[in-house]
Amino acid sequence: MPPTTRSARWLALSNRLSRGDLRFALAVLAAYVGATALAVYWHHLGPDRMMVVAEGALRGHLDANVLKGHSDTVAIGGRYYLALGPLQLVPYLPFAAIPDLQGVGRYAVGLLFGIPAGWLALPLVRSYGAKGSTAYWLAAFSAFGTLLFFASVLGNMYYLAHAESFLALTLFLIEWVGRRRPGLLGVCLGLSFLARPTTILAAIPFGIYLVWTHRSQVQAAVRSALAFGLPIGAAVAFYGWFNWVRFGSAFESGYAISLLTLTTLQERRAQGLFSVVQIPENLRLAFLALPRASSHFPFFSPNPYGMSMVLVSPALITSIRAGFRDRPTHLLWLATALVAIPVFLFYGGGADQYGFRYSLDFTPFLVALMAIGSQRWTGRLERLLILASIASVAFGILYWVVVVKTSSP
Repeated sequence: MPPTTRSARWLALSNRLSRGDLRFALAVLAAYVGATALAVYWHHLGPDRMMVVAEGALRGHLDANVLKGHSDTVAIGGRYYLALGPLQLVPYLPFAAIPDLQGVGRYAVGLLFGIPAGWLALPLVRSYGAKGSTAYWLAAFSAFGTLLFFASVLGNMYYLAHAESFLALTLFLIEWVGRRRPGLLGVCLGLSFLARPTTILAAIPFGIYLVWTHRSQVQAAVRSALAFGLPIGAAVAFYGWFNWVRFGSAFESGYAISLLTLTTLQERRAQGLFSVVQIPENLRLAFLALPRASSHFPFFSPNPYGMSMVLVSPALITSIRAGFRDRPTHLLWLATALVAIPVFLFYGGGADQYGFRYSLDFTPFLVALMAIGSQRWTGRLERLLILASIASVAFGILYWVVVVKTSSP
């Protein structure tokens, strides 16, 4: 490569990465690594259940006797399996192969997905119209004021799926307003599905619109549909194979037959794994649930079964400023609604959490809507809501690290 070409590329890169961009990237790195270090200090470095499963997978089996008696364990023919998805297992494998890294691996995998998702918050919001300092405010909200931060730093195998899906959906949304390559879009949604199956419903509005834009050229429409659909189909097939290996059926994820240690969850699941009867309680957890009163400072404690998204990340309400009038907002609102449907139909809203962590399935779409609506910001109110969101999530992390000290055993 000629020196002039190399210099020009470095100059172009430095022009794109301003000092503000570099400061933001360093802030994400420092905050995520620092919070994880705090979690490691207060918790322990022993391998969790997923690491045990990963160690067994390297030997050719997915069952482990140590899973017996734990929540979300499925017993079949005297073998015990964990009812979690394949993309939660895969990142563990390199760490499981090296015994000395198994303890730290449970924390490292969260950072491997959470930090890039935090970094990409800036190009995401800029792609959807945020400009100047507003872009940094919105990126800070996405990286620090949503539950992505909480899910990425506590070394919890359940939270890992949310960080993985958040990253995949962020990449999808950036590509959608960029080159919009159908194959890459399909790969992003396929990966998101392998982490959080509910997010596959976002393929409906985006996929239909992608084909519709080529309706005048049949061959182009067919090529787009195949390029978009094949990676998603491959992901669905892989998940089905993963289920068949463990549970004998491609359609059994394990959640319908797994052990539940909480009576309340047993009662709710008995009403239906996905059912309309679950909607009122999930709506309450997502929008109305408050902290529990406490007799000692700070005189309240987060409800581990869920708390209002408006209370935990209040800046999300600014997504309404995007309106409902043009096609980009239609797609984003429709994707949000479709992904939210199985979330609110599911028998449980999550446990051992801060806020309503299943909302992370559709939060990236709301962040994009916030960026679109940022052109209608009124002033300080939006920034105050972002600061309140960041403070809330930071409190949640500190509370779970220092007081609860929970990380999936």
